[in-house]
Amino acid sequence: MQKEIILKELKFKAIRSSGAGGQHVNKVSSKVELSFAILDSEGLSNSEKERLLLKLNTRLTKENLLILQCDEAKSQHKNKDHVVKRFLDVLKKALHIPKKRKPTKPSKSSVEKRLKSKKAAASKKLNRKKPNLD
Repeated sequence: MQKEIILKELKFKAIRSSGAGGQHVNKVSSKVELSFAILDSEGLSNSEKERLLLKLNTRLTKENLLILQCDEAKSQHKNKDHVVKRFLDVLKKALHIPKKRKPTKPSKSSVEKRLKSKKAAASKKLNRKKPNLD
């Protein structure tokens, strides 16, 4: 993943933010919409594109566009920064390949130790019983 190239490929659109805000909200477009075409990207390898399409398939449009929006701040610039940061997090998570789990066996000593402790606990409980007077 080449971050600089990908950041140049991002497309931004400013939209009027929804919700309450008085008279000012009708004049200012502070909400920012980011769109990224995965298949057209030159900053991603083919394997990375396939992985993104697979991992983000529920978040993509029919044209394989990833669209993110942000209207947290009143400033368009802050919203742009927020949405870019969120976009990079989404990419990082989707491209992360988890380590394979290697199944292991418990060592002989640990098995013996566990069985000894079980026997000790069982004998402790046996000693709590009332003695048999027969």
